[in-house]
Amino acid sequence: MSNVCIREHSAVISFQSIACLAEIKRHSHIHLEPNTIHLWGVKLDGSASCLARCKEWLDERELDRSARLIRAGDRERYVLAHGGLRAVLGRYLGISPDLVGFDLGESGKPMLTEELRDRSAITFNLSHAHGCALVAVSRAQEVGIDLEPVRSDVQVENLSRRFFSQSEHTTIMQSSPDERAAIFFRYWVAKEAVLKAQGIGLRGLTGCEIMLGTDGVWKDVRVHVDSRLLDPLRVRLLSCEPGWEAAVAAKNLDQVRQCGLDRQ
Repeated sequence: MSNVCIREHSAVISFQSIACLAEIKRHSHIHLEPNTIHLWGVKLDGSASCLARCKEWLDERELDRSARLIRAGDRERYVLAHGGLRAVLGRYLGISPDLVGFDLGESGKPMLTEELRDRSAITFNLSHAHGCALVAVSRAQEVGIDLEPVRSDVQVENLSRRFFSQSEHTTIMQSSPDERAAIFFRYWVAKEAVLKAQGIGLRGLTGCEIMLGTDGVWKDVRVHVDSRLLDPLRVRLLSCEPGWEAAVAAKNLDQVRQCGLDRQ
């Protein structure tokens, strides 16, 4: 673990080049305590050789999924994101990225194969958007992560009225026009992190209500969910580079830290 740097969760989430993960030759083991969450930010900016290496690691299901994407850029970013996920998980499992195997849960949420889960109890979640990816890794608890760029072309009023609770919609619309899009995406990433942790997806969007505090993004937010979400979860908003919003959700968020490769 000597080449892994772990930062306290108060630091701004930064994104390292995918090459730092994909080109590493030594797969040292990272120990992860129960109820701890490690976050890995990755830029999907790999070279042709990096892309080819990541593609070699993917299984048939991942290759088929990437091949069905229409745009070449989307296919490349999918390969790099999932190759980066395998590189990260391989460091916790102590195996090569191509040996990381996945199953799908009943809801379609990816998880490690039964053999790897029994051996490590590692859980994970991946979010990638607009050239960046964020991976959350935990142990013995489900975890959800979401990452979104703040976009001004989104129909904030219509979408929040349709999919958000009345209190969420009111909070968004009462904010200043300059802040409205950022607040909308702040709610969005928090809600999607919860739904991804539960393996429910966006079909549960209207049944998940987020109550943001007024004392800063580092505080946990309260979550009110309908009966489809059986386990109580906590959500933490993550401070990202300007123009991004992100959140992580799990039962236990007492230890949330960013990880990266220490090149020093």
